[in-house]
Amino acid sequence: MSALSALPFLKPVHLRSPRSSPGGQRRHTLPASEFRCLSPEDAVSVFEIEREAFISVSGDCPLHLDEIRHFLNLCPELSLGWFEEGRLVAFIIGSLWDQERLSQAALTLHKPQGSAVHIHVLAVHRTVRQQGKGSILMWRYLRYLRCLPFARRALLMCEDFLVPFYQKCGFEALGPCEVTVGDLAFVEMQHPVRGHAFMRRNSGC
Repeated sequence: MSALSALPFLKPVHLRSPRSSPGGQRRHTLPASEFRCLSPEDAVSVFEIEREAFISVSGDCPLHLDEIRHFLNLCPELSLGWFEEGRLVAFIIGSLWDQERLSQAALTLHKPQGSAVHIHVLAVHRTVRQQGKGSILMWRYLRYLRCLPFARRALLMCEDFLVPFYQKCGFEALGPCEVTVGDLAFVEMQHPVRGHAFMRRNSGC
């Protein structure tokens, strides 16, 4: 059984019916909406969305193109993309971390033995913002993490103005983050993640 078939919330939703060609044969159409883990081949699309979303606000991106490729090669299972008719419209990229709080090293490292999922970035394409997609994607991502046997909590850092958004997603603030990027300071936040055994008994994972 594939990971996708085992996790119903990653399956395509709102599938379109196959259309008929003039000759009467049905031709394949892309799902209207699909959630899946990202691959290194998605890196350029990811970076284009991220660059537009962040540079105008903070002047820099959480992840540059080579760092996106780095994480999508090391831990693609900790990413999630939202595709509409085959086009990426929103994404999350994470990696594993093995300490209680984030440090500067967490920006570039993936710790395979860690139990905390460090969410590096969540971004939504400019054409579909203000539609609740960021909240929906985070909800799906956290559900997905609950089916990973090694994941115990999710960590992220954000600027002050984003704290209310992540609180609505169920995160709690831990206080100032020791990580800085240029002149930017961040709040560190976490969300508990229940393990695989609990979810298998209660959610069919």
